[in-house]
Amino acid sequence: MQLKIDVFNHVFPKPFFERLQKVTVNKGAIKRWLHIPFLHNVDVRFRMLEEFGEGYRQVLSLSAPPIESINPDRQITIDLARLANDSMADLVKTHPHRFPGFIASLPLNYPDESVSELERAVQHQGALGVQVFSNVNGLPLDDERFFPLFQTADRLQCPIFLHPARGATFADYPGEQKSKYEIWWTFGWPYETSVAMHRLVFSGLFDRLPSIKIVAHHLGAMVPYFEGRVGYGLDQFGTRTSDEDYEGLRRSMAHRPIDYFKMFWADTAVFGSRAATECGLHFYGVDQVVFASDAPFDPEGGSMYIRETIKVIDSLEISPDERDRIYRGNAERLFNRRFTD
Repeated sequence: MQLKIDVFNHVFPKPFFERLQKVTVNKGAIKRWLHIPFLHNVDVRFRMLEEFGEGYRQVLSLSAPPIESINPDRQITIDLARLANDSMADLVKTHPHRFPGFIASLPLNYPDESVSELERAVQHQGALGVQVFSNVNGLPLDDERFFPLFQTADRLQCPIFLHPARGATFADYPGEQKSKYEIWWTFGWPYETSVAMHRLVFSGLFDRLPSIKIVAHHLGAMVPYFEGRVGYGLDQFGTRTSDEDYEGLRRSMAHRPIDYFKMFWADTAVFGSRAATECGLHFYGVDQVVFASDAPFDPEGGSMYIRETIKVIDSLEISPDERDRIYRGNAERLFNRRFTD
């Protein structure tokens, strides 16, 4: 039996979802969530997962929106994060065969509490990783206030899962009030992830924490396709800028910019695109890519992206050992744990 460890799919555990509906300031989003029962109804989820066999397992992570954007109240935000982690831990304890682990969520707009909650989730609830969004209510992740969080994740050997965050209020052009035609999602999300990666690279994070593991969602977003830009293009870093002196920063970097971009891990959540999968594998290499589906946000409400992603991976011209690494082995290295039948 081929184990397939889906490391990036989304859930709203029932206790969390019930509380979310009561406290969210964005009531409009609830309508879509209610129409995706896979997201919040475990029985529906199990029925839809039956077609993938016993070897298919899910490491659960909370769905967007970011917890820090749900409600501005400090205590509500902190309590939501704890409830999310406790609820996901309960799902893992109740259904360990299907859900071998979960990814913690944090109240990122309160950095000190985020560090405490990360420690609690990992050390007491068994979280395998932590989800961090590409910006924290508009603040970049390379803001020094968030460095203790990265330090803590590194100390706990807890991989960070980088998820994009961008809404329709982020206009396509400065002269407009909002994004049109869902551009904020189609192109805005991969842009968001890529910008966050770029900022982390040039912040020196990988030099300060060389053993840190960060998984860039959607196979590294735009980065693999723009290999030439982050490669030879960024080898000329600073030559396009006249109002800031980047010479010192460029000299301080121990590696080429592209080498830092390749220090990220990536997942296969590209909605069943073979071309994107091959592009990402070419950039990161087989050993830096983990299996993920991004379920349940597909036209079928949960199973399609899983099925299409598996179809692509099974069709790749790679060895059985390389395929097993994508499905299982790399996740074991990422989480530093074994997944068994």
